[in-house]
Amino acid sequence: MGIVEAPQGRREKRKLETRARIEDAAYELFRRQGIDETSIEQICAEADVARRTFYSYFPNKHALLGGLGVSRLYSQSGPMLEALIRNHADTRGRLAAMIDFIETTFSGYEDIDRQLILAAPTVFANDPETQREINNSALDSFARLFTAGQEQGDTRATFSPEILASMVVGTLNVLTVSWAMDSSYPIFEKLEEARDMFESIVCRH
Repeated sequence: MGIVEAPQGRREKRKLETRARIEDAAYELFRRQGIDETSIEQICAEADVARRTFYSYFPNKHALLGGLGVSRLYSQSGPMLEALIRNHADTRGRLAAMIDFIETTFSGYEDIDRQLILAAPTVFANDPETQREINNSALDSFARLFTAGQEQGDTRATFSPEILASMVVGTLNVLTVSWAMDSSYPIFEKLEEARDMFESIVCRH
C-alpha cells in the first residue's frame, strides 16, 4: 500500500518548488543580462509565476538577491557534510574531499555569484533569526563530522567538536567574503592553506 503525502506536506513541497523556480529564473537572467537590467516582470515571466506569487516569497528584488546569496553560501553545506561522512572513512579524507568540493564550486562561479554573495548579509541584517538558523545549521553539520571523527579516534580530542566547527566555518566564511570583495583574491591558494591548517589542527598524525 502506497504512502499518501499529507496535504500540509504537499503544500510545503510546492512552496519550496515555486521558490526554487523563481530563484533559478532570476539567477539565469542576472547572469545573462545583469542585475540592474533584470526586472521583476522578466523574472515572473521566466519562472512562469504571477507577480503576486513573486511578492509572497520576496518583498522586492533586493530581498531576492540576498536570498540567492544565502543559497550560494550555505544551502549545500549540510548535504555535502552528510555525504562526506557516508563516503569517506576518516576525518582526513572527509576534510580533503570538502576542500576539493569547495574548489570545484568556486571554479564554476562567475561575477554574478560574487555579487550575490555580497548581497547575503543584507538578508541577515533584516532577519537575525534566519542568520541564527543558518549559522547553527552549518556549525551543527561540522560538529557532527568532528564528533564522528573523535569517536573513530582519528580526530584530536584537544578541542571540542563545536570549537573545531567554529574554526572551519569561520575560516571558510572569511575566505569566501574576501574573494567576493576582490576578484584578484587568490582563493584557491588560500583554500590549499586552509586544507593544511585543518589537517594539522584537527587530525591525529
